[in-house]
Amino acid sequence: MKILHLDNNHPLLLKQLADAGYINEEDYTSSKEDVEQKIKNYQGIVIRSRFNIDKQFLDAATNLKFIARVGAGLESIDIPYANAKNIALFSAPEGNRNAVGEHSLALLLNLFNKINLADATVKSGQWLREQHRGVELEGKTVGLIGYGNMGNAFAKKLKGFNCNVLCYDIKDNLGNEHAKQVSLKTLQEKADVLSLHTPWTPLTDKMVNAEFINAFSKPFWLINTARGKSVVTADLVSALENGKILGAGLDVLEYEKLSFESLFSSEMPQDLSKLLKFENVILSPHVAGWTIESKEKLAQTIVDKIIKHFN
Repeated sequence: MKILHLDNNHPLLLKQLADAGYINEEDYTSSKEDVEQKIKNYQGIVIRSRFNIDKQFLDAATNLKFIARVGAGLESIDIPYANAKNIALFSAPEGNRNAVGEHSLALLLNLFNKINLADATVKSGQWLREQHRGVELEGKTVGLIGYGNMGNAFAKKLKGFNCNVLCYDIKDNLGNEHAKQVSLKTLQEKADVLSLHTPWTPLTDKMVNAEFINAFSKPFWLINTARGKSVVTADLVSALENGKILGAGLDVLEYEKLSFESLFSSEMPQDLSKLLKFENVILSPHVAGWTIESKEKLAQTIVDKIIKHFN
């Protein structure tokens, strides 16, 4: 079976697939159109987020048996069309769930303790203790939307802080010893913190908008390590201005390009420019699941799934 690798990943992926008898070929630079010209020669694709695997691409891939995405989600793939063609789809949320859980916690603790601001002022020669007085996580209610691999991983980290963890998910019976599953209405009534752990779907697109934010009973902190397009930036800015959102830790942004490799390709949108000016907003460049360890875990998860499926 010939596999075309479209993104560079941990070297164990190539080595273990070769050891298992697969033929690996790499192409990290060709355009989508150029890849479509030769994709009929391959039975497998390994990709991260370089471009969309759409109907046109799948029609050209006449011998394709599987698509493996070295990441958590499959939103860049036309899943129904791939399923109709009996193409197996593999992703690896198990591979970076711990990294995302740790990064979510880091963003939250940074927000609560104003660590980024304290660091900047001390380095500028100021010793402003009262201005950097923090708040404690103990006793707070943290609401998670999405309780799959990522939500579970974050909930496990939170258990040691003696806080109340609630979760909401469109699937039933997901609550466990780490989080109590509740309705969205209950979560919005009780949460001091909201953390998103959802894939991008039509249901989650622009989910966190003004109406959604105003349905919360209390001002709250927002953590988003999921997908940027789930949060309407303009409405987030308004909520930060009026105090409905107390602060935000964002690893993802609405204006990210599909590849996740750059923020935007044209002039900076006005609402994003405003967001960047808030001292109570902490940003990172879509790296929550991007650790040294997760790079290896993601690759290993994909290798294991391919070999298990076809052997």
